[in-house]
Amino acid sequence: GFPVNHYILCDFSAVINGINALGGIDLNVPVAINDPTYPDMNYGFDPLFIPAGPNHFDGATALKYARTRHQDNDFGRAARQQQVILAVRLKVSDLGFTGMIAHAGTLYQQVENGIRTDLSLEQMIRLATAANSIESENIRNEVLNFDYVSSYRTEAGAQVLILENEKAAVLIQTLFYSE
Repeated sequence: GFPVNHYILCDFSAVINGINALGGIDLNVPVAINDPTYPDMNYGFDPLFIPAGPNHFDGATALKYARTRHQDNDFGRAARQQQVILAVRLKVSDLGFTGMIAHAGTLYQQVENGIRTDLSLEQMIRLATAANSIESENIRNEVLNFDYVSSYRTEAGAQVLILENEKAAVLIQTLFYSE
């Protein structure tokens, strides 16, 4: 029931190339990642190990970190994806206006083929400026995890998770409507 007014589709190449154009991102990995069955791009495996603690990621490693789920689950992956997005935001913020102007041409060239949107350049600049003006301590993020769902098996035998609306409503209220 929510209208989608605009969209931005970002493919893997845009993530890799965009993070590389920024000089990489810094992340504090809370738990070591050991995924021996991380998929490569040719239906094989590209084993992934990332130690716990501070790490500097190039674009390819950041994407792998955001996508891996064999060590834990989709909820862990969602948390890692949020972590990568916030690290990119911090990197852009740390570069400042002058630094971003210096990187703008390279960044645009690196991501232009991997981004699809109905936003105009002016709208994207306004959105980026607004996002950058939000203080980090005012950003809250959460993941709907096993606390908010119950397991269910469909008639066809698929194992699915059902959102428990009453529990999720409390989190949604806290995130979007509390001060």
